[in-house]
Amino acid sequence: MKAQLLPEVKTTTLSAKPHYAILDGLRGVAALTVVAFHLCEAHATSHLDQVINHGYLAVDFFFLLSGFVIGYAYDDRWTRMTLKDFVKVRLIRLQPMVVLGMIIGGVFFYFQASSLWPTISQVPVWKMLLVMIIGFTLLPVPVSMDIRGWHEMHPLDGPAWSLFFEYIANLLYALGVRKFSNTALAVLVFLAGAALLHFTVTSPAGDVIGGWSLEPAQLRIGFTRLMFPFFAGLLLSRVANLGRVQNAFLWCSLLLLLVLAFPRVGGAEHVWLNGLYDSLSIILVFPLIVWLGASGQIFGKGAARLCTFLGDISYPIYITHYPLIYTYTAWVSARKHAVGQDFPLALLTFVASILLAYACLKFYDEPVRRWLKNKLLARA
Repeated sequence: MKAQLLPEVKTTTLSAKPHYAILDGLRGVAALTVVAFHLCEAHATSHLDQVINHGYLAVDFFFLLSGFVIGYAYDDRWTRMTLKDFVKVRLIRLQPMVVLGMIIGGVFFYFQASSLWPTISQVPVWKMLLVMIIGFTLLPVPVSMDIRGWHEMHPLDGPAWSLFFEYIANLLYALGVRKFSNTALAVLVFLAGAALLHFTVTSPAGDVIGGWSLEPAQLRIGFTRLMFPFFAGLLLSRVANLGRVQNAFLWCSLLLLLVLAFPRVGGAEHVWLNGLYDSLSIILVFPLIVWLGASGQIFGKGAARLCTFLGDISYPIYITHYPLIYTYTAWVSARKHAVGQDFPLALLTFVASILLAYACLKFYDEPVRRWLKNKLLARA
């Protein structure tokens, strides 16, 4: 029996616009790769021997995908939408899971014991709670309040740093960049791309890793990683002439996984080659993947359900998995095991991350967002 052809997009009542299901699926693929990357990172001695070596580039893919989706969803709505409306919509979408991620991080920190960071016996409970409450707002804490000692702006839930920059990008878009002509936006993207390329090939580490601290050098990395992909995604949403690509989800997923899992390039002697790999992946390959995904079609109900599931859990798994990673890293550090020795526990942690994300989605995120929409977006 011939597979039923399903549209690659679905229409929502909120936006009355088609929704790219394949891009949702790709976001989920990237989020799962991040979990695997962090699990392998616990066993690495340096960037050179990290398994799933370029998994950190998933953050840059998220930024580009976010810019594309923001431009597609909101560029033509500003005649009937205020800045306040936009801020409320974005907060409703992102903020509930930020709060829950911080709570989960606080609970894990309270019960975790490791030589890698101070324990709750060394950190006053009031200070941990203060860091958690500040985390609810996504405002970064200074290094002096980093209770874990890893120089994180959100020491209870490390990946929240990228949400901090995501909020900045949303505000830059809403406050001015949305008014840019395509030419002006292209100039901004070109300059941001040049800055990204320069940074990666001159970086002492030969990569774009970083951005999670309020330290000046880390802030530079964060903004460098943000500006090109987010606004390139916005430009792509405006100018892309979408085609019709068969099996787009499969090919895009394979290409994305290839980029993220590719071994380190250049070794310790030529770190600039890896920096070049990073920048070219962000500047050339990621826009191609998004274009292919937006041009694709979904065949069969199974594929449609898979993309929906991956898209639904992508954000919850990204913002809640790291407390589990802290625990796994502490376990590995205490035992000095290789990846293969701890594979069963790593697999258990991976599955637990998915289950935790799904539970948070169904029992917290979706109900809370529905309630907030009814309360705050009734007029819209």
